[in-house]
Amino acid sequence: MQRGVVVLRGAMVVVGLLSAISVANGGRQLAAAAEGVDGETVAAERVEGQTIAAEKVATETVAAPSGLAGPKPRAIEAPTPKQIDEAIGRGIDFLLRRQNSDGSWGLPDMKRPYQVTAPIPGAHHAFRAGTSALCISALCEAGGDRPDVQKALDRAEQWACQVLPHLRRATPDVFYNSWGHIYSIAALLQLRARCGDDSAMLQRIEDVLKQQMELLERYEVVDGGWAYYDFEIGTKKPAGSSISFVTGAALVSLDAAKKAGFQIDRKTIDRAIESIHRQRKSDFSYCYGEYLKYNPMHPVNRPAGSLGRSQCCNLALRLWGDEAVTDDVVRTWLDRLYARNGWLDIGRKRPIPHESHFAIAGYFFYFGHYYGARCIELLPKEQRGPYQTQLARILIDLQEKDGSWWDFPMYDYHQQYGTAFALMSLVRCR
Repeated sequence: MQRGVVVLRGAMVVVGLLSAISVANGGRQLAAAAEGVDGETVAAERVEGQTIAAEKVATETVAAPSGLAGPKPRAIEAPTPKQIDEAIGRGIDFLLRRQNSDGSWGLPDMKRPYQVTAPIPGAHHAFRAGTSALCISALCEAGGDRPDVQKALDRAEQWACQVLPHLRRATPDVFYNSWGHIYSIAALLQLRARCGDDSAMLQRIEDVLKQQMELLERYEVVDGGWAYYDFEIGTKKPAGSSISFVTGAALVSLDAAKKAGFQIDRKTIDRAIESIHRQRKSDFSYCYGEYLKYNPMHPVNRPAGSLGRSQCCNLALRLWGDEAVTDDVVRTWLDRLYARNGWLDIGRKRPIPHESHFAIAGYFFYFGHYYGARCIELLPKEQRGPYQTQLARILIDLQEKDGSWWDFPMYDYHQQYGTAFALMSLVRCR
């Protein structure tokens, strides 16, 4: 690896270390950036060939970063319950229209000249599994008793039971199947809850669910936690760096399985928690992956770069008993998600991962907001309203004309998974 250059594992995109982040409106370059405890960004820019010393920025911030300090979002007009319900209905209609004939969602559409690395066919098996699982969960949570939704779920149920048992890694170095197992666990728990008196289907779903948990444990990285790349060795048990938000998402799904009565290996959980702790900074921003923990001030590891990860990691740790993730921490990071939403939004729909400020990739947008919605549920009911209002306003305003939501052009999976995340977020705003 060339000195001074870091490869972000999310997309095999090379970004400059603390420099050369492109500004959207032209050729200006940020030479250094520092985020103060109030969340404001102070930047040293190259102006007419002169660079303002980055050291000056550092001396202006004397307070230690804190998970309890940050910006507050501006007041907004709350969407009405009718607007929320209509947006949910349009999103459901979109998912029903885009379901494949076999009951799944998503296709390996190759029309774009640039795509994320995806070894054929295994990567697309994983993409379709993860996307389909999210769509199943979204329809279970948001679809109600609509007959067309129930028919779609019946088809999806058959697909899941037939296909998910065969999901494996694509190559020794690329294993997006981690995402497939993570979200399949959550989806199968939802399908299990709708089995009713069908004992045969209940048993079939539980068998697949247990297998998905076993496979997720199989692909745990050697230091604990989960990832989707192993560029170091490519061993049977992945030797790559654990990734904070993958591990967080896995812990959330495994918590749901535990609460449903399934046995979870506590040692696996403890290793995962420890891996996230090694990536957590004092202000509750989280490193992208453990391979960046010795570069904590890389832009992607700053509070703005962590907007889409902190919600997931805070939720995961809180669910598994981390007392450091207090309600105050949750509120602070929800406030930051809304007040600094522009950082995520600038990256939304950009075609190259991590090309935006703070090395933000577009696919963190609806992911981050979904886990933000889950964080709202951690708060007392009487405190949730303002956060639900902010979230609903963001999502309703971004819904596409066809009823979908999407944040990153990715083959033909992006509208489906984006819509699923948005629906599961909006139902928590009712």
